[in-house]
Amino acid sequence: MNRDWLTLVALGLAAAGMAVSGYLIYVHYSELDPVCFGGAHGCVQVQSSEYAELAGVPVPILGAVGYASIAVAVALRGERARVTAAGLALGGFGFSVYLTYLELFVIDAICQWCVVSACLMTALAAITTARVLRA
Repeated sequence: MNRDWLTLVALGLAAAGMAVSGYLIYVHYSELDPVCFGGAHGCVQVQSSEYAELAGVPVPILGAVGYASIAVAVALRGERARVTAAGLALGGFGFSVYLTYLELFVIDAICQWCVVSACLMTALAAITTARVLRA
């Protein structure tokens, strides 16, 4: 794998993360229930929990800002940009771990959209770190 391929994959993952976040932002402000496959109601339970906002900001907005910031850092050239992208993605991964903990052990419900976002962020953390290590 060369760095250009890793860059394209990272940008694609960040775009997918922004799409997931954008959908959840739309659901939040439209006061709709998120679509969950298989009739699961975990998404509604998670999205309506007290943990769906942080300091009054809906978590999907934080996600969208995070994914967009990672995309900008990935698109830039240079070591500082690579390290910044990896740092942001690793921070997003840590936040995803925290949110997954809340889903499993506090809220007692799983949101499929949140799982997708956590997987995207995990992949972004791995790829942006690989970009730093391969430079």
